Amino acid sequence: MKTDATPGDARTIPGVLLAGGLARRMGGGDKPMRAIGGRTILDRVIARLQPQCDGLVLNANGDPARFATFGLPVIADGVADFPGPLAGILAALDWAAANRPDVQLVLSAAADCPFLPRDLVSRLHGALVAEKAELAVAASGGQTHPVIGLWSVALREQLRHALVVEDVRKIDRWTARYRLATVTWPIAPLDPFFNANTIDDIAEAERLAALDGG
Repeated sequence: MKTDATPGDARTIPGVLLAGGLARRMGGGDKPMRAIGGRTILDRVIARLQPQCDGLVLNANGDPARFATFGLPVIADGVADFPGPLAGILAALDWAAANRPDVQLVLSAAADCPFLPRDLVSRLHGALVAEKAELAVAASGGQTHPVIGLWSVALREQLRHALVVEDVRKIDRWTARYRLATVTWPIAPLDPFFNANTIDDIAEAERLAALDGG
């Protein structure tokens, strides 16, 4: 079932930072809490998105107290057993429906991407409106980044069904069901969607932070 919900105003869109991953390639722990250039990755993500979003929430599982210093609401997955980022997106849509009934769209972004574009929300929203799409995702370097996108609150029950009943885990398998806008960013001087998955990535992020102005 499609939705004809209007896309609303880009200035009213809240954002969710997805930090629910287990960071196995870093030996466990919270990837966004790793430091780059003296600041945590999560600090950098918040700094990029706060000016673009009408409020931020953090999706993370486990003890929320470990994120207390960031001053953001922390919401856990409502679907058990770490089914991936779609569960975090669903948690954000449920949060928006309960706490921000005026909101029609929610931005999602990976909490381990320290160099997110400063025009992320405006460009995604502009493409969604122009293409009469229901969802919008980011891309760079010939690769889509489906965890970074705009999601319609009106689709939350369809997403819940896909997760719980159909066991859909891959984001692009679910987004393929809807009108999808894809927005591409350049990768020079750096890929704005670089994410720190491994210890080596942290070293590379230090180099990129210097290119990005620290």
